[in-house]
Amino acid sequence: MKKKVIITDQVTAPVGPYSQALAAGPFVFVSGQIPLDAAGNKVEGDIVVQTVQTIQNLKAILAAANLTLKDVIKTTVYLADMADFKEMNRTYAEFFPDPAPARTTVQVSALARGVAVEIDAIALRKV
Repeated sequence: MKKKVIITDQVTAPVGPYSQALAAGPFVFVSGQIPLDAAGNKVEGDIVVQTVQTIQNLKAILAAANLTLKDVIKTTVYLADMADFKEMNRTYAEFFPDPAPARTTVQVSALARGVAVEIDAIALRKV
C-alpha cells in the first residue's frame, strides 16, 4: 500500500519530522492540530476560540485531500485542562453534527506552545 503525503499552505508547516497528513488506502490520518494560524502564530483566546481555529486547521488539511469534516470517522481531543471540556464539546458539536465521528478526549499535562487544545483525525476517503 502506497502512502501519499497531504500538505497545504493553509496551515502551519510541520516543525518536526511529521506530515500534516498521510493518505494510506482508504484512510487519511491527520496529525494533531493546535490553534495556530497559517503563519505559525498562536491564536490567543479562550477554549472556544482555540477549538474553532484547531478545527479550521483540520478542515484545511482535509480539503487538501478533497475531504470534509463529514468524512472524519475518528478524532482524539487533547485538553490541557478538563475544566474546558464543556465549552470545547459544545464548540466541537457545531462542526461535527450527528452522526459525529468516534472520539476520545483526554487531559494531558501540557501541549505544544502552551495551547489549550489539540485534535487529530482519521478520515475515510472514497478510493
